[in-house]
Amino acid sequence: MDALSLTKKENIATVTIQSPPANALSSQILKDLATALDDIENDSNIKTVVIQGEGKFFSAGADIKEFTSLQNADDYEELSSQGQNLFRRIEKFKIPVIASIHGAALGGGLELAMSCHVRIVTKSAKLGLPELNLGIIPGFAGTQRLPQHVGMAKAYEMILTGEPISGEEAAALGLANHAVDEDSLEEFSMNLAKKFAAKSGPSINAVMKLVPFTQTSQFKEGVKREAEEFGKVFGNEDAKEGIQAFIEKRKPNFKDQ
Repeated sequence: MDALSLTKKENIATVTIQSPPANALSSQILKDLATALDDIENDSNIKTVVIQGEGKFFSAGADIKEFTSLQNADDYEELSSQGQNLFRRIEKFKIPVIASIHGAALGGGLELAMSCHVRIVTKSAKLGLPELNLGIIPGFAGTQRLPQHVGMAKAYEMILTGEPISGEEAAALGLANHAVDEDSLEEFSMNLAKKFAAKSGPSINAVMKLVPFTQTSQFKEGVKREAEEFGKVFGNEDAKEGIQAFIEKRKPNFKDQ
């Protein structure tokens, strides 16, 4: 695994994204994450997973430059579906997964974090879905998971403005479980992981099967529709302009087409 590391200590596995400077979620990172999950799934000693980012960020988003190499709407829809399936696998994982977030969890980074079962953030961390600033939309189930955590009204505001919120606000809204000081993040996350891992394996597995039943039957249809819309929007002229503006670090000139 080139883009991340996997370490195990006692009953806890720690997955660290290692792709500076932004830990952008490239296709390689997504593949490596799937490989790490395979390893953890086959290790009966592991009872909790912690996902974190190395360097300045948890993950500042998807790898937009890599996405520009795709050719058509079908390619973009397939990319969206692949990310959704991986994150759904995390959400339905047999043991709890904790996202330990510092710096920023934006776009695909926040979508990854929302697929985890628990989120611990630093107070100053930035969390958001800025895709509309680029003329595109979230594609890894962000439109479906964010309302579950912050409510529909706040989800509309966050997605339509593209503006991030702080870790403190995320905790107040329920998007994060706890907001802690920067120098306390790792210790706090690991202490919580140890509390989880101290429980009986079969009881942990049972809880992980039961809680997802609270999701409505509309969720599956919602993520399917998101992938379809992602494919349509990503290939239009505004998306091309928005992405180019992002790469050139300028304000986009959208023409609504």
